[in-house]
Amino acid sequence: MNNIDRREFLEMSVAGAGALASSRVAGATPATAGAQNETARPMRLGLIVDVDENPEAALGKVHELGVPTCQVLANTYGPEAAERLRQALVHYHLEATSLVVTGPGPEDYDFYKGPLTIGLVPREYRATRIEHIKRASDFAQVMGIPAVQTHCGFIPENPNDPNYKETVDAIREVTGYCREHGQQFRYETGQETPVTLLRAIQDVALDNQGLNFDCGNLILYGKANPVDALDVVGRYVQGIHAKDGLYPTNPRDLGEEVPIGQGKVDFPKLLSRLREVGYRGPVTIEREISGPKQMEDLKKEKTYLEQLINRLWS
Repeated sequence: MNNIDRREFLEMSVAGAGALASSRVAGATPATAGAQNETARPMRLGLIVDVDENPEAALGKVHELGVPTCQVLANTYGPEAAERLRQALVHYHLEATSLVVTGPGPEDYDFYKGPLTIGLVPREYRATRIEHIKRASDFAQVMGIPAVQTHCGFIPENPNDPNYKETVDAIREVTGYCREHGQQFRYETGQETPVTLLRAIQDVALDNQGLNFDCGNLILYGKANPVDALDVVGRYVQGIHAKDGLYPTNPRDLGEEVPIGQGKVDFPKLLSRLREVGYRGPVTIEREISGPKQMEDLKKEKTYLEQLINRLWS
């Protein structure tokens, strides 16, 4: 862990966590403070950003978009990374609603290599990734971020598959570790059917599990209609990725991600159904392209989602 052990990291960073908590009182609400505002301000918008390389620039994009929350993707941990992220969150008055974790090791987002490389399912990478998620949980505790989320992988749909039980055991281990820190562990939807997710959640059998419901991924992987999926797993939704896409048209590659409104996700029905199942948390926009076109699309998507949410809660 950047040449320091976990205990040293926590001891070195606890003072900084206190400073972050103090900043919330002053009006800068970067970590968990927004949870208490969700009833008064339901479905606040957010953006997912990668903060590893340059937290200031990444969170500057969130500020430019004009949304109050963000999910932060980070795989580099330690006091220096925590301080850089903390300063950027305070500077832009942003709330980090979850820490997103990937890897380490290869992750191929397709139907052939994906089952062999993504998440906790592949035996080859499992032990290393369990430890990586635990380090992420340590980092989230220091930062006051209430949830850790990741793709668990192509969880076997057959519960009799030996790798199903192994994967459930691995998920239970990291979920239990997050529970010790008072955090939620969130499955990122995508590779699994809703029924498979429900089965895994019930078999892990811990009370701090939830979903980051990526409605676009359910389309891209051909796993479910997002609105219908809420009938199965709606009660576990703790976060959302607002993303759109088209169903896959060949058996090798995922479907195409497209701007919100140009794909198969019915956002008016989706947001209405989310309200019905009791969801009040952030709606985090994800647009998986880079360059000027990304911000152009994000601004249009923000306006569209704001209109839907305002209409829903007016």
